[in-house]
Amino acid sequence: MSTQLLPDDAEWVPVTTGESGDTVLRDHDGARYAKLVTPERCADLAAERDRIVWLGDAGIPVGAVLDWRSTDRGACLVTRAVAGVPADQLGADTLRETWLSITNLARELHDLAAASCPFDRSLAMMMPLARTTVAENRVQAEFLPPELQETPPAQILRHLEDELPRRVQQEHDELVVCHGDLCLPNVLVDPDTRRVCGLIDLGRLGRADPYADIALLLTNARETWPDERTARQADREFSDQYGIDLDAERLRFYLLLDPLTWPL
Repeated sequence: MSTQLLPDDAEWVPVTTGESGDTVLRDHDGARYAKLVTPERCADLAAERDRIVWLGDAGIPVGAVLDWRSTDRGACLVTRAVAGVPADQLGADTLRETWLSITNLARELHDLAAASCPFDRSLAMMMPLARTTVAENRVQAEFLPPELQETPPAQILRHLEDELPRRVQQEHDELVVCHGDLCLPNVLVDPDTRRVCGLIDLGRLGRADPYADIALLLTNARETWPDERTARQADREFSDQYGIDLDAERLRFYLLLDPLTWPL
């Protein structure tokens, strides 16, 4: 990819966090981010651009698209930076004070009309992707729960296949608009007001079962909570505020499916 795709001569600084493998830069003032991809990733970046525009138009706070460039050398997407800090950078006490706002934003996202969302992340799309990832031996074991990182991915997939009919019915009954990677690094928070400022990394947004988001959010938050007692209390607070009786088996299904759907 070429930095010539950048929109101006501002000083752009590499961003080293994130797991997409794409080149991400921010300008010197921290007001904009640029994502650069190779030609084979242009369609994926264009899809992310479209998701940002759609979700912003739907009223969810996101980093607005400022510029888009695509050539035979690759593509560049420039977005406005979302104010705040990633929620995974908060200490446990601050995250606890922000937890209600995070829960409310998840509920607001999931309350959007799924029928109006043009992007699909349903099981009809995700299960074939998981089968291909496993067949091609591309599962990143470090994304699996620690106790399963030595388990053959094909064995995990068989377990998911056994549950699939029930999960498809649940998805049909409760289809929502999901972020697709609703982890704390993708939730920006004002540490002073303890309120969510917006969402980032929307390349996986689409129609799906709400548990596709909930499983990732609750599991990722456990990395901040100091102990299991606190984590369980946070789960209860989430379920009470969101308005759901958490289904542990359904949470587990989506927690295991997600690592089988990420490319190397």
